[in-house]
Amino acid sequence: MSDAVLGQFAPPADTEAEVDTSKKLKFGIIGTGWIAESHVLSLKQLPDVQIVAGADLIPGKAQKFFTKYGLPNVKCYPDHKAMLEAEELDAVCVCTYNRTHAECTIDALNKGINVLLEKPMCVTVDEAVEIIKAEKQSGKLLSIGFQPRMDENMKMIKKVVQSGELGQIYYIQTGGGRRRGIPNSTFIEESTAGIGALGDIGCYSLDMVLNAIDYPKPITVSGYKSNFFGTNPKYNNPADAARFDVDDFAAAFIRLEGGIIVDFRIAWAMHIDTPGDTIIMGTEGALRIPSTECWNGTVGGPMKLYKDIAGKQVEIEIPLCPEDESTGGIFYKKLRSFVDAIKNETEAPVPSSQILYNQAILDGIVKSSELGREIEIKIPDING
Repeated sequence: MSDAVLGQFAPPADTEAEVDTSKKLKFGIIGTGWIAESHVLSLKQLPDVQIVAGADLIPGKAQKFFTKYGLPNVKCYPDHKAMLEAEELDAVCVCTYNRTHAECTIDALNKGINVLLEKPMCVTVDEAVEIIKAEKQSGKLLSIGFQPRMDENMKMIKKVVQSGELGQIYYIQTGGGRRRGIPNSTFIEESTAGIGALGDIGCYSLDMVLNAIDYPKPITVSGYKSNFFGTNPKYNNPADAARFDVDDFAAAFIRLEGGIIVDFRIAWAMHIDTPGDTIIMGTEGALRIPSTECWNGTVGGPMKLYKDIAGKQVEIEIPLCPEDESTGGIFYKKLRSFVDAIKNETEAPVPSSQILYNQAILDGIVKSSELGREIEIKIPDING
């Protein structure tokens, strides 16, 4: 009987469609920091893409970046506005720090350019709304950079939930993080990042479960955040500890439409190996998703489905889907799916309408923590 249940969840064959290279899309890169490296390495593998321009606020940084990756002829600009004004682009990747996500994305959309926006979408829900308004007015494609969606094990989570084997979902525990994994650079200051661990990896863990249940609207949140580790030179280098003013840990109790509760926690640093596995509980079954040592875009081991079958309590192990590196991994698939959506005029691989709710939750956690109480999550009208 359990074999019959498990049979629904066989891993799919990973195949890639033939690519039409008769027209190459012209791409620009806004921001040439760490995450831009992954974008460029993936874009270079796409035979129907040409990277023609880049922009960075730090003088000389963009030119040095593109030369390092074998693209010395890319035209470099001192800021995104100059690049958008001078170039005829099909698409841009926004790889800047969080505080400038909204500005760069809105400016590109207003120029009639498709955008792949790195996560988190932005810092506040109001910014997210303004981005979506620009998207609607432009008629261009906007996709948010959640590459874990491309992982077959992540897809399996949604497949299990959507199969109905769990029944009605009523409680979810999710999160994750690192025992020690505080980043540096622009990640740790409010003036550039806006939010810390919440935006860096918290958005991923929320997307993992919210995508599985088709992103119901968030109603209320009781949030908490702290930065005991980031500000302490015992656990962070003194120079970074002195400027650290974002969260390195956050937790929340979130109520969603449909009576679903999400118990969430995320950390860049803590005195434990994990804040817990992800658990999705339903009226007919439950799914346990093992945590990872560090958020890496997949799951930490075989998942377990808990059911009652023929009057017996059973545990069904769902084997891990093998990672098919022949197609370049999940970051490559993120860029490939974005390019395909542009060329085929299909919907965004990770639509902004979903990530609006993700951003609203992050924003709500911050506001609730600052007020010290539960708050209603209010999402402004995107049509206003």
